[in-house]
Amino acid sequence: MSVEQRRSLILRQVRARGSVRLTDLVEELGVSAVTLRRDVEHLAGQGLLMRVHGGVTLPPSPAAGPSPGPGPAAAARLTVGMLVPSAHYYYPEVIKGAQERAAAAGARLVLGISRYEDDEERAQVRQLIKDGADGLLLTPSRQPDESHAEWLAGLPVPAVLVERRAEPAGPGSMFDAVASDHAHGAYLAVRHLAELGHRRLALVAYASPTTPRIRAGVLAGAQALGMERPAEIVIDRERALDLFIADVLRLVREDAVTGLVAHNDEDALSLVRNLTAAGVDIPGEVSLVAYDDEVARFCSPSLTAVAPPKAEVGRCAVDMLVMRLTQGVSAPGRHLALLPELRVRESTAAAR
Repeated sequence: MSVEQRRSLILRQVRARGSVRLTDLVEELGVSAVTLRRDVEHLAGQGLLMRVHGGVTLPPSPAAGPSPGPGPAAAARLTVGMLVPSAHYYYPEVIKGAQERAAAAGARLVLGISRYEDDEERAQVRQLIKDGADGLLLTPSRQPDESHAEWLAGLPVPAVLVERRAEPAGPGSMFDAVASDHAHGAYLAVRHLAELGHRRLALVAYASPTTPRIRAGVLAGAQALGMERPAEIVIDRERALDLFIADVLRLVREDAVTGLVAHNDEDALSLVRNLTAAGVDIPGEVSLVAYDDEVARFCSPSLTAVAPPKAEVGRCAVDMLVMRLTQGVSAPGRHLALLPELRVRESTAAAR
């Protein structure tokens, strides 16, 4: 079957039935979910059909008026399923913000936790839907890639990506999404250190779904501010701690690095403790900015930190989902980036 024949068949099915689930089309056409998604996006771009979560439908009639906006009466009938990878670090504030906004709207929030495991996140989503979730707030355990395409395309209810980027042409590109702008947050850290006179920086980071954006912000910030390219150390928790600390000490004492950006807070606290034990004066010898601001203020010295707007991310995610559930396809799709803030404390000082 040629591409043209396949797309013609898709249109014929949609026009005959009004709306069709993507999973049904995959089975009927005998193609992969990725191939079908490309066909659908092409046809949607021509205005021949409309992509909705989990399926396709005919575009609205030009005479059709806008759907009414969401209100408490509509939201009160809704159950919001929320999937997060952890309930112990970073995400408690996101959950709290979502719960506050859902409660204010009279909606019910039900939580699932994946523990950063792909199989578990799918099992949790199945259970949330089985338990009656009208829509989902989804934080996959990693940035969505092609391995998520079929799963996301087959979701039977609307979903909003939370703290995951809806990359152009990626499997989540058609989803509503809200996330902290971590690249901007990392830039704030670099700018702060530059304003204090630091010229040689290093990024010390554990590999996580957030790390690539933090790295991008650190590198872009240093380039924009005319600084040397920052050194980079990846935190490998399988590697001996003393070897990791030795690497950081070499940067500080041999390579004249005077500013560190450390992701995440827990690793930043460990780094400060071990550097101090090795005789490094913080911030006298090296300044340090932590990323996440979960426990940074409880360190000694208290850590200057970048704070993503976690609670607001949760609130905005609920607003997006309620809008999608109450207005349907008439609501415009949205990719929202919220800016972190820098909280200055004791761990940064002017370069000597």
